[in-house]
Amino acid sequence: MLDQKILEASALALDKALASGETIPQFSQLYPEMTIEDGYAIQAEWTKIRLAQGRKIVGRKIGLTSRAMQMASQITEPDYGTLMDDMVFSDNSEIPFDRFIAPLVEVEIAFVLGKRLVGEDITLTDVLKATDYVCPAVEIVDSRVIRVDPETGKRRKVFDTIADNAACAGLITGGRPVKPMDVDLRWIGGVISRNGLIEETGVSAGVLNHPGNGIVWLAKRFAPHGISLEPGQVILGGSFTRLLSVERGDTFHADFGTLGSIGFRFV
Repeated sequence: MLDQKILEASALALDKALASGETIPQFSQLYPEMTIEDGYAIQAEWTKIRLAQGRKIVGRKIGLTSRAMQMASQITEPDYGTLMDDMVFSDNSEIPFDRFIAPLVEVEIAFVLGKRLVGEDITLTDVLKATDYVCPAVEIVDSRVIRVDPETGKRRKVFDTIADNAACAGLITGGRPVKPMDVDLRWIGGVISRNGLIEETGVSAGVLNHPGNGIVWLAKRFAPHGISLEPGQVILGGSFTRLLSVERGDTFHADFGTLGSIGFRFV
């Protein structure tokens, strides 16, 4: 485990990068001995900083849920990040482009909890019973840690991404909220267009065979640390489309069929 002073300094560097809009070096190159748990420890320290600044936790995001992404990242499980109140945007928002460094977007399903979830024995049925409703969502992904080192050409590692709040920078929700038992959550389709051109399509079964399975994993991951998923929290279950790059002025439309759609523009 990295020294506590390194963890705190790394978290502070991430917070300064968020404020300045300038990327920082890869932690995995600065500390070659870094582990996944070190990444989560840095993320936790950064969360403490943001809470001290007056931010509030509104939920969690689950990432790396597809087999292809896990193989690319050389891991065998998803990762998670924390959603703060200043990261939330509504349908039809004009989103300030300058809030981000190099934003990307991807399509997801959001679970809004009605009951507390905690424990190592959580099942998919427990997740569905605890969910008040699900709705369409789009995650805004960004990187405060430089993606490719200009000197070595090395790409950031999963440790860097985890430390960087699992690369989460924002979320947009909209469409039609539905009860989780009223729709087959494995077969929700998503079609996302950029400036009127369809760029990507997908189906939610691509997320661990069911988007609720990521929440099962997260509840079990949190259980040994005494952390629970609380009523009212939004949990992003994981993307079922590839990431799309964003330029200032881009307009996006994400169509979820019978669950409605989400529109937004970066300005």
